[in-house]
Amino acid sequence: MANERKTDFFIGNLLNNAKIKFTPNGSDIKEIQDALKTASKKGTGKSGFPEFVGKSKDFIIVIEDKADLNKQAIYDNDDGFTLLMDNKSISDYAENGALHYAQEIFTKTNFKKIFAFGCSGNEKHHKIKPIYVDENGYKILQNVENFENFSEENIEKYYKEQVLKETPAEALELEDILSKSKELNEYLRNYGQLGDSEKPLIVSAILLALQDNSFTIDSLIGDSLKTDGQKIFDALSTYMTRVEVQPETKKDKILNQFTTIKDRTLLNRIDTRLEKTPLKYFTEYLKNNILKSVIANTPEDVLGRFYGEFIRYSGGDGQTLGVVLTPKHITELFCELLDIQPSDIVFDPCCGTGSFLIAAMHYMLKKAEPKDRNKIKKDQIFGIEVREDMFSIATTNMILRGDGKSNLVCDDFLNRSAEEFKKNKFTIGLMNPPYSQGKVKENAHLTEISFVKHLLDSLSDGAKCAVIVPQSTMVGKTNEDKLVKKNILEKHSLEGVITLNKNTFYGIGTNTCIAIFTAHKPHPKEKYCKFINFEDDGFVVNKHIGLIETERAKEKKARLISCWRHDAPAESRFMVKTIIEPEDEWLHSFYYFNDEIPCDEDFENTMADYLTFEFNMVTHGKGYLFGLDE
Repeated sequence: MANERKTDFFIGNLLNNAKIKFTPNGSDIKEIQDALKTASKKGTGKSGFPEFVGKSKDFIIVIEDKADLNKQAIYDNDDGFTLLMDNKSISDYAENGALHYAQEIFTKTNFKKIFAFGCSGNEKHHKIKPIYVDENGYKILQNVENFENFSEENIEKYYKEQVLKETPAEALELEDILSKSKELNEYLRNYGQLGDSEKPLIVSAILLALQDNSFTIDSLIGDSLKTDGQKIFDALSTYMTRVEVQPETKKDKILNQFTTIKDRTLLNRIDTRLEKTPLKYFTEYLKNNILKSVIANTPEDVLGRFYGEFIRYSGGDGQTLGVVLTPKHITELFCELLDIQPSDIVFDPCCGTGSFLIAAMHYMLKKAEPKDRNKIKKDQIFGIEVREDMFSIATTNMILRGDGKSNLVCDDFLNRSAEEFKKNKFTIGLMNPPYSQGKVKENAHLTEISFVKHLLDSLSDGAKCAVIVPQSTMVGKTNEDKLVKKNILEKHSLEGVITLNKNTFYGIGTNTCIAIFTAHKPHPKEKYCKFINFEDDGFVVNKHIGLIETERAKEKKARLISCWRHDAPAESRFMVKTIIEPEDEWLHSFYYFNDEIPCDEDFENTMADYLTFEFNMVTHGKGYLFGLDE
């Protein structure tokens, strides 16, 4: 028999984790306690108390729980929207009871914004259903994993998004960024006739020039002797010297990418449509609309996002240029999964526009003591990028963020020896390698799994490593890939793999996963790995914006982190823990088994489906399939 006391403890722990103040079996708020003195579920006018009553900002939280999952709720005609509110339903079912108490509090007190929760099950198998109660009645909301969204920090946003259906502020901000990037893309094309790969370099050059105190936009007058482009080039060169980009050869390599700005006649000649040079027009636009977002102390890679949007609006998908921009929520998730510390040394060997390095630096700086912050920026962020234009953008990105540019190198990661890298004592490896480069036999060494192995070989002993790769990488697409998987386990340990939302790289069409390893610790045969299905991550596709975060993403991520870092139990449809073999498909779908015990309703539904199928076959003259005579 299910134990309701265990359910109480589980729900209480979830409330504590969300830092929600609550009282079991009553309320510390006199007005609510008085209301519950006549709130009996039997309708006798005597006292009745829910399992928990809490308060978050000006919202009241009411919780009823049952140990048995079958006692979650009973609805009128199973419509899923109308709860039965007779005395027996209120007494026997969690959601019905929670709604009863919420309505009692609403009617008898001045508290008019109430979240009622019906909860059932245990820590591994459970349901938590929120119901919002106000003067309009009640609204049944989607199941939640925990109470993360109902903390004082998050509850207003959850209310606005899930109850009022308002567009989240983050989505509006992102929409604004994308709108501006589209607008700027058109200006760069129409007034500068710039190619896809040139646009982000022009933007980078101008943003760097705007950082130099000696540079003024008023100086851009379309002079033919010293062009506007030359002035911008000189300013960015001066600024790079000022922030001590070393060595000189590296600075020269970056500057070489920016020469277009001073050499392109069309950019430096006054355009009669603008009554100024295109470069001055671009510079004014960037200062007024973009600069603040790019240099903000956030993990958002705005410059990288612009790069991706330029490609998108130019009619490309980025894949032909090798660009697969890692979304901000993934770069942040890497930092949390690995629990990066201020003492770590971070390495990204395929750093692109620098999004992983920006996220890691931001995460470390938040945790660091003020005295350690300069050291983190100068000595603990390392990146490699093979493409010179992307390398220049990554360097620009890190300069604009206040440092981290000192240890970026333009080179081919696979052509450098792992032993040479090991001397840097990297403790964290982060990577989104190039996709689909090893399809032909001549490029077999360029497969994603080859990048993973080389990164692991390049890290220090015991270092943590997280990579985001196509799911097929964890399967082993070829015999060569399968052999690399085997070699990885002989030297390193797989900790687990997290299957991601199919739209993580929206528009690219690649189903990805995160694989996490420990370097230079051979994988023990008896070691249990975690395989998690995180396809339902709280992010959805908005056709005008792309992938956006809903307020439910917080609770989803909290559950993932709880399972990954703190070993919280979970049903097998979310997480499987198992030993592995090199030839296995290292994915949740390969190891999944159904550990949920069927209930009577499941049996009845299965029998109904079978009988419907049999009847259909018999009426179509196929009774012989069931041993029936014609």
